Amino acid sequence: MRIAVIQVGYGDEESMPERVHRVTALVHDVADEHHPDLVVLPELWGPTGFDYRHWEGLAEALDGPWVRAMTELATDIGVTLHAGSFIERLPEAGPDGHTLANTSVLVTSRGERTAYRKIHRFGFGSGEPKLLEAGSDIVTTQIASGTGESVRIGLSTCYDLRFPELYRQQLDAGAEAYVIPAAWPAARVAHWTLLGRARAVEDQAFVVQCNTAGAHAGTEMGGHSQIVAPTGEVLAEAGVDEEVLVVDIDPALVTSTREGFPVLADRRL
Repeated sequence: MRIAVIQVGYGDEESMPERVHRVTALVHDVADEHHPDLVVLPELWGPTGFDYRHWEGLAEALDGPWVRAMTELATDIGVTLHAGSFIERLPEAGPDGHTLANTSVLVTSRGERTAYRKIHRFGFGSGEPKLLEAGSDIVTTQIASGTGESVRIGLSTCYDLRFPELYRQQLDAGAEAYVIPAAWPAARVAHWTLLGRARAVEDQAFVVQCNTAGAHAGTEMGGHSQIVAPTGEVLAEAGVDEEVLVVDIDPALVTSTREGFPVLADRRL
């Protein structure tokens, strides 16, 4: 199964419509050149991960123009697209009284959609917790390759990576790989790579991390997207600029790793 991770780089000078147009063309180019089964984009690459003041004006419904555009893109190129996340305008306010959520969307080549609302909101009481509702659902979905392989992936977003209990629940739901889009800043990028490798080792699963490059709203992004094997081996890692990683993974490695070193069978909690 071939995975393409697109570490999108951008700055404040590029508008969301301009960026959507550019990234759509980039996804087409990657699909034409590499023929991946799965393409992954970062968290909030459209409305930006730290420019909170614009989120209200850029929010859309789950069936709005951005999701429809990503669905059309996935069906056009004939691959499964993890489109990263966007600011979703909820049908009604949630328990915290907010009408927005940080929602990621995965679309198959047939246009079937799976959505995940970010459970852990970054900001220590400000930022995301002040503006967004928290998700509550553990989300996994099966994706297939053109050669008949398939893998069950768990969906999470950025700050979620710091909470291993989420990934244990996805593991119990059958996850063999984790796909994690992010807007993770440069100041803590060492945590980003370390935690991704830790999730791979402790759950003996593939970890696919797609971060953002560039800087926006005064925050420098960390880059260093990576794809990690269930053994903890880093199969590919990006630098700090816009970059594309393409890796072929063997889903059978999850089974052989878990059988060869059956640590998960010794769980007590």
